[in-house]
Amino acid sequence: MVYLLRCRDGSLYTGITNDLDRRLARHETGKASAYTRSRRPLTLAYRESLPDRSAALRREAAIRRLTRAEKLALCSAAT
Repeated sequence: MVYLLRCRDGSLYTGITNDLDRRLARHETGKASAYTRSRRPLTLAYRESLPDRSAALRREAAIRRLTRAEKLALCSAAT
């Protein structure tokens, strides 16, 4: 699964996981990522299920190449 988090400062964080609930809990405790540690609270803005880790890594890379406006549009389309 690929996910995007909206951080307190308005920035977006992109990541992958096979257990979203566990990963979000680790982000909230500050143990998942140095980037999100100081930018809590976090809000799940987007998630996308993919068939395997390889596909998730490719999709994560594609999302990271998007502009901020394109990422926000992706989040808006998902809600």
